[in-house]
Amino acid sequence: MAVMGIAEALREGIREEMRRDPTVFCIGEDIGVPGGWGGAFTVTLGLSEEFGPERIIDTPISESGFAGIAVGAAMTGMRPIADVQYGDFLFCMMDQLVNQAAKMTYMAGGAVKVPLVMRAPVGSTRRGAQHAQTLEVFFTHVPGLKVVAPSTAYDAKGLLKAAVRDDNPVLMFEHKLLYGSKGNRAEKGAVSPIGEVPDEDYIVPIGKGAIRRPGKDVTIVGKLLTVYRALGAADRLAEQGIDAEVIDPRTLVPLDKELILESVRKTHRFVVVEEDNRTHGWGAEIAAMVAEEAFWYLDAPPVRVSAPDIPPPFAPGLEELYVPSIDRVVAAVKGLF
Repeated sequence: MAVMGIAEALREGIREEMRRDPTVFCIGEDIGVPGGWGGAFTVTLGLSEEFGPERIIDTPISESGFAGIAVGAAMTGMRPIADVQYGDFLFCMMDQLVNQAAKMTYMAGGAVKVPLVMRAPVGSTRRGAQHAQTLEVFFTHVPGLKVVAPSTAYDAKGLLKAAVRDDNPVLMFEHKLLYGSKGNRAEKGAVSPIGEVPDEDYIVPIGKGAIRRPGKDVTIVGKLLTVYRALGAADRLAEQGIDAEVIDPRTLVPLDKELILESVRKTHRFVVVEEDNRTHGWGAEIAAMVAEEAFWYLDAPPVRVSAPDIPPPFAPGLEELYVPSIDRVVAAVKGLF
């Protein structure tokens, strides 16, 4: 058992999978530069020294180019782990991911598999409108893609290993403020979810959520950074006599719906928290699911706490208003009673 942060856990997961399976390789921009950072957020640091440039492949600055290489390699039996520096750049890959990777198995009647992992940092970190978006909902809408969003080191490593072994394309979203605030890529305002990670081989099954805090009065669902905002709110609410249950879905597609619904049937109140625009967001889908499938258990309407319908701001003061805060979650919950 080792204690590590999410960036280190991802690195160990990649290392173990590359040692286990020679068809696994990494591809992306600046992931293996000698003396470099190991990608934008240090996840691949040191891997090129062990595996060499044939398996830690640096590419030109062309997201559409290396996405196409990764999809093609996956179709021919390799298991690529592609690293996009900022999740915002996934928009440069939309044809490869949405029209090719997601649909190829369906179009081929199951004869072609696309075992691709695409890793993408997301979240507002004072980088402005083109480097700070939260993009999961764009891809949860696409049949054929699996989408995972780890918020702990244990889950990051376990979901990464499960994704590599999956025969479907998997997008792994990682919040920039959860990597761990140290070294060359320390982030102001970061949360450092340091945790115990087993040395032995393990996976976290794709499609299984987790209860981060049990409670009986209200269900709060968050993902990535907003899991920690929900937990902070739950602690504050407990001081006021409200016992909140916090659920981390971990996997957005497929979603562990029953875990959420079972909680709502117990608590009778529901809040979903997300760092994304409110309109047509992931939170709207989760709230709709609760309203459709647990309506008669609710004592109050489902409530969404989200970012406003604007691009992520650059100014620190505006960013604090943009990202859902503990105060906003507390207010939303108290409004249900």
